[in-house]
Amino acid sequence: MRRRSRYGWLELIEGILLILLGIYTLINPGNMIRGVTVVYGFLAVVTGISDIVFYAKTDRYIGFGPTISLVSGILSILAGLMLLMYPNAGELITIMLLPIWFIAHSVSRLTHLPLVRLAGKFFYYFTMILNIVGIILGCLMIIWPVIALFSIGFIIGFYLILLGIDSIVMACSNMDSGWM
Repeated sequence: MRRRSRYGWLELIEGILLILLGIYTLINPGNMIRGVTVVYGFLAVVTGISDIVFYAKTDRYIGFGPTISLVSGILSILAGLMLLMYPNAGELITIMLLPIWFIAHSVSRLTHLPLVRLAGKFFYYFTMILNIVGIILGCLMIIWPVIALFSIGFIIGFYLILLGIDSIVMACSNMDSGWM
């Protein structure tokens, strides 16, 4: 009896979640960016509080605390509060940083192509084309940010669906071959 890889199951679940998130993003493109901004704001506040607590505990036990932790904590709290109070500013920042993520993620996945070749020709070419499209979309969003501003929700939605399909195909090939 063949053992199925846990990695394949996790990637299958990830693919399904990415597809569902992509569909939700296509249905509500404006709400997606606002939701991401609010989540980032909340996480920045929590991270800032954590840094300040770390500074205080270190200062109490050692006699001096890492000042960079205190400064980082204060800046994180301020950035988080800014994102929570002024989500429009956070949306603009997210729109500016998203193309960089598209490019970085796609380049990272392209570096895995030699390993992907083991999963078969279809998956190899699908991954290669998908990530080349990701690089092109990222570059287009940098060159024409106005287009990105108005279409970012749809671009992200379609890209998330494609990433989900990519993950499901990889999961199925992992489970069938027992690889990983």
